[in-house]
Amino acid sequence: MKIAIIGGGIGGLTTALALQKNNLDITIYESAPEIKPVGAGIIMANNAMQVFDKLGIRQKIEKAGHKISTIKITDPQLKTLSDIQLTKFEHKYGVHNVAIHRGDLQIILAKEIGFEHIKLSKRLSKIEQGNGYQLTFEDGTTANADAVIGADGIKSVVRHQILNIGKLRSSQQKCWRGVSKFDWAAKYNHKAYEAWGKGRRFGFVRINDQKIYWYAVVNENLIKNPNNLTELFSGFNPDVSKMISETPKEKIFINDIIDLEPIYQWQKDRVCLIGDAAHATTPNMGQGACQAIEDAYILGKLFSEGKSVDEVFTQYEKLRMNKAHYIVNTSSTIGKVSHYENSIAIWLRNILLKATPSSTNEKQMEKVFDLSY
Repeated sequence: MKIAIIGGGIGGLTTALALQKNNLDITIYESAPEIKPVGAGIIMANNAMQVFDKLGIRQKIEKAGHKISTIKITDPQLKTLSDIQLTKFEHKYGVHNVAIHRGDLQIILAKEIGFEHIKLSKRLSKIEQGNGYQLTFEDGTTANADAVIGADGIKSVVRHQILNIGKLRSSQQKCWRGVSKFDWAAKYNHKAYEAWGKGRRFGFVRINDQKIYWYAVVNENLIKNPNNLTELFSGFNPDVSKMISETPKEKIFINDIIDLEPIYQWQKDRVCLIGDAAHATTPNMGQGACQAIEDAYILGKLFSEGKSVDEVFTQYEKLRMNKAHYIVNTSSTIGKVSHYENSIAIWLRNILLKATPSSTNEKQMEKVFDLSY
């Protein structure tokens, strides 16, 4: 049984590792010419860390990253509106949320899988079904597989060619992400911050001993000059401007925030979709990669029960769809609420955030972190 995984992002790599643990023959085909530490930071939430614990790499990830025990939603001056403590979940599941550089995480996963199982500069152009599947890449080469897993992102070639479905949705927001050197604010240890302003917000978290990852999200209608981010956040706490200005311009990434309108088919025959290819979400719950990691966990679990590929793909779709769609829809709502521009709506929202009992926040966290399928 040869399984081809299209895409060497966090979801594709974690799936490869989960399937390797079941002695399956996997090859990853990645379009990039190398796997190197590019991109910005990411938070691996408790649910993802539970999976990494089961796969035996939790400690490596904790060592390379920074443990997070508190999530704070604040006003622009970093005054607390909502304070979510994660210690209860740390005790319950035996893992921490961990903030880490995305590239560092990918390298940990790639080393664990073995670079010999990863084929680089392989951008898929065509899938043909015959006796198994023939994959044709843009460089003219081909490969054969008995089954294919599409981990190739929101604009998935696998989804388009096999299922021909998927409508992308714009949130009408832009996101800047950066990583800056960090030697000036120990008060931010073990906490993730998100400051909500008028039509804009700014989040940041330490990702190791030297660096902080930050992101800035702004409603498109408020952006006059995308190169002048500091001006857009001039009314925020001075530390916010400091993080932006201390990040080299070439290390700041900017992209539109989009998601995938929920689709109700993720597999066909011996092809299935995972991660953003199946259920791309806006980043407002910090669950995009974490949900891909859950996909990997469920595929590994089903294969470990001795099921056939067809059974695994069908059952995986049934087991995962409700939770993934809940994340997509909830995240979309949070993106709207956190970007109100009306002063009265903002005032009411902030009052509600302060009044929300911790038990309500804990219930939502439990729903996200729980892996009992």
